[in-house]
Amino acid sequence: MTGKLRLGVIGAGLKAAEYATSWVKMPEIEFAALADTTAASRQRLLDVCLSAGAPEPKSFEDYRQMLGQCRDELDIVYISTPHAFHAEQATAVAEAGLDLFLEKPMVTTVTEAERLIAAQKKSGVTIVTAFQGGLSPLVLDTRRRALAGEFGELIAISGMIWESWSSNYHGHWKQQPEISGGGFMFDTGAHMMNTVCLLANSDFDSVSAYMNNHGRQVDIATAVSARLKNGALTTLTAAGEGPPGCASYITFFYSKAIVRIDAWGGWREISVGRSAEPREEAEILGNPMKNFLAIRAGKMENSGSVEMGLRFARLWDAIKESAAADGASVRIVA
Repeated sequence: MTGKLRLGVIGAGLKAAEYATSWVKMPEIEFAALADTTAASRQRLLDVCLSAGAPEPKSFEDYRQMLGQCRDELDIVYISTPHAFHAEQATAVAEAGLDLFLEKPMVTTVTEAERLIAAQKKSGVTIVTAFQGGLSPLVLDTRRRALAGEFGELIAISGMIWESWSSNYHGHWKQQPEISGGGFMFDTGAHMMNTVCLLANSDFDSVSAYMNNHGRQVDIATAVSARLKNGALTTLTAAGEGPPGCASYITFFYSKAIVRIDAWGGWREISVGRSAEPREEAEILGNPMKNFLAIRAGKMENSGSVEMGLRFARLWDAIKESAAADGASVRIVA
């Protein structure tokens, strides 16, 4: 026994390989096993471990085989697969009694979220969804101050996010609806939705939405008008085509302050009365595993909890239902 947490990886794609270059150097963990349906992806992650002088993890084509054979050789699992696979894989990890760090979004529907919550409650494992905004110190500080009443009552929220996503990911699995779970709003736009769900500190009450696929199989542009159960009104706009780049602006209008922040928690501006504080900036997390371990150890709030994932899923299901009905208002029953 090395005393390190033994990590299993489900989905050894580019994101996992990118993170592995820093995770393999962490003294707290070691790569024990990995699973991916593609041999080249498995080998790429193995090479990252071996080039760092780490032991070679066990390698599997099927994640179920990995969980079955290595259950007692693992402490934590990281999942980084196409969105539609998250629910089945995450539920299997929870049922195996292993703590889980799950790439965003948590699941694709409310039904999947409820099934995962039931598995988590039964096993008592820790599950964290890896939204950068949810782990950002600026977002978490904003949440603490809002909950403490510093900004007053939440009146309204206006959020937007854009990226040259349609052309950037043309032909990618993210634009294949059977495995992506949605288009731009559910991929990059998920960061905006999650940060709004987290900072609003309220479930949504009703939603009206429109989508335009602009010739793709999935949504490229989305416009949402909604009301929260706390009474605040919300508008969200996602534009998945445009000039090169990616950006987000979310404004929270409180009775005592106006808070502007981006979806990833990279910057924040606060205005109180007629005075505006200087823009604050924070490095967008390059190693979220440190935050996962802090949450697992009880040293940090779990802002990516399954309950927050359910709030997100309820919003997303309502957006899809409304857009399919040409903007008809959808009431969310929590």
